[in-house]
Amino acid sequence: MSARVPTDTSADDSSLRLLAVSELEIEGRLLDASNVALRVWVTDGETRMSAVYKPIRGERPLWDFPDGSLAGREWASWLISDLTGWGFVPPTVLRDGPLGTGTVQQWVGPLDGRHDPEFVRIDSPNDVPEGNIAVLSAQDEADRPLVVSHADTPRLRSLATFDAVLNNADRKASALLADDEEFWAIDHGLCLHHEEKLRTVFWGFAGDPIEDADLIVLQALSAQLQETEVVDQLGSVLDAAELDALSSRVHALLATGVMPEVPFDRHPLPWPLW
Repeated sequence: MSARVPTDTSADDSSLRLLAVSELEIEGRLLDASNVALRVWVTDGETRMSAVYKPIRGERPLWDFPDGSLAGREWASWLISDLTGWGFVPPTVLRDGPLGTGTVQQWVGPLDGRHDPEFVRIDSPNDVPEGNIAVLSAQDEADRPLVVSHADTPRLRSLATFDAVLNNADRKASALLADDEEFWAIDHGLCLHHEEKLRTVFWGFAGDPIEDADLIVLQALSAQLQETEVVDQLGSVLDAAELDALSSRVHALLATGVMPEVPFDRHPLPWPLW
């Protein structure tokens, strides 16, 4: 295991510039990704950064998302994360690369693989950690009962609010990466559709009041979504219906002050859960 050194993911101009303009040195393909994802190195003088490059040409077609749109959604999700100050998504740019246009996102966490922060667990009913919120009942191969639960922290509640804003259709447990005492959220290609598609493992917060601090963030975001520069940036990768739906979701969260309820007219969970 590599040393657990916190990744500097501050989205300053220098890190974004490094991701945006440096030559991409491909190290290899990440085989557990559903679309083509390549680990790359970007270098500028003595500054060297590991990153993930997801070319549009490597996106497999989906029946419910427009072809070739996932990279743009990844970048737009980073932009919203950055605008709000939530800072869940590592610095991300949309740029040209060896396999064409795609996202390049700073690698977070250990270089030798993902570290599971155990925010989502599966246990026997008697072993669910105190304070965790049960989400799903299941059975193992021997028909013994199991419970899927998730932790309850202010940061996770903020993430759930962020996912509600994004209309995230694929919030798996494996899309959270631990990095020292922090966690980061990745894999936002299935976000920002105009139709309701929220699928998440964090339904334990359904119907709960939104944290006061997150309501303040949403109020600021609502105003930002009216700014010409922000509209132009998001409009470069989202269509008008998707932009309108984004603003409507923010307004609805502010109007109700509560997290979305679990839908019963469609499947609410990502699959697999991890």
